[in-house]
Amino acid sequence: MASQRLSGQRHSALSRFGILCMALALAGCQAILPRSGPPETPPPTQGEITTGIPEDGLRRVALLVPTSGNNAGVGQSIANAANMAILDTGGEGVRITTYDTAGTGGAIAAANRALSDGSRLILGPLLADNVRALASVAGNASVPVIAFSNDTSVAGNGTYLMGFTPDQSIARVTSYAAGQGARRFAALVPEGLYGRRASAAFAQAVRDSGGVLVGTRTYARSRRSLQLAVTQLNGEGQFDAILIADSGTTAREAAQMVRDRGATETQILGTELWNNQPDLIRDPAMHGALFASVSDRMFNTLSNRYRSRFSRDPYRLSSLGYDAALLVVRISREWAIDRPFPAGELRDAGGFSGVDGAFRFGSDGVAQRALEVQQIRASGFTVVSPAPTGFGG
Repeated sequence: MASQRLSGQRHSALSRFGILCMALALAGCQAILPRSGPPETPPPTQGEITTGIPEDGLRRVALLVPTSGNNAGVGQSIANAANMAILDTGGEGVRITTYDTAGTGGAIAAANRALSDGSRLILGPLLADNVRALASVAGNASVPVIAFSNDTSVAGNGTYLMGFTPDQSIARVTSYAAGQGARRFAALVPEGLYGRRASAAFAQAVRDSGGVLVGTRTYARSRRSLQLAVTQLNGEGQFDAILIADSGTTAREAAQMVRDRGATETQILGTELWNNQPDLIRDPAMHGALFASVSDRMFNTLSNRYRSRFSRDPYRLSSLGYDAALLVVRISREWAIDRPFPAGELRDAGGFSGVDGAFRFGSDGVAQRALEVQQIRASGFTVVSPAPTGFGG
């Protein structure tokens, strides 16, 4: 990933985002974990984000997230953060209306309501199945979708993806490990879609870095299956680095098994899933492990402001709502009222910036992100390779 600063043609856009970042100044130092419990209820606002049919002539945008059901907390957190972004920018003629994808009729019904209300852009949904369900509805209306899923298979044909994808995280950390001397790589991946995607991404990343993939083993969600996978992988021969493509809880188990079988000097690699799990520092087997993710610096500041406003911590994915709203406000300068959303503006090679750093949409509609590499140490997570500040045009 290029480390140059953003091209001059996007400088003005980023300077505006820089002003917003300054509004998030005095960043906090502690990582924020999502909270469980009932969905958040936002305090009264000036109506920048509403429920129902807007009664003004502003540029109409729909935010489709679950505000009821099992994922209500995440969805409301995203909606609250989007609200904050509109308040921070003054909105610039944008009206965002929320629709519940977990309500009667699900995502399709929510999308139909949004379209009948005059929305010319859809932000969300959160879940890949919901994105697939409404894609044809939005496509038939020529309304672009900027979804929050991390499943790249739902991108394209007018659907853009802002979610954090494992393949980019894996590529970044593998490239860094190769730059530190790793040549022979191995992987432990769980069964299922995430594991298959991680395995394919890792194989490609190893090839791109000029390394050799010694072996990949999959496992079911049980300690016995994980032990068997580690034993089998150990029989493949020596490797310099091993990817454990799973959550922190499983990673801690797997790392200890790898160490117990004599691979005491092997570099352990992880994915973006580790970014929100500071308890990994408690396990000595994880010390020295590397993973790549978006930076938390600005998110920690957003968390402090969110907590002051809503009296609870945001979910980590709330930053997607904030940055999506920033993106809309930026593009609104090129968007005439009562005209279709100018989707071509999303394809600027110079990219954009927000709470989660620099990003741009690739030809496949997936957000390419500037990621940092962190190392797990007994004292905490330490950035060993900062995220690039942008893209080289």
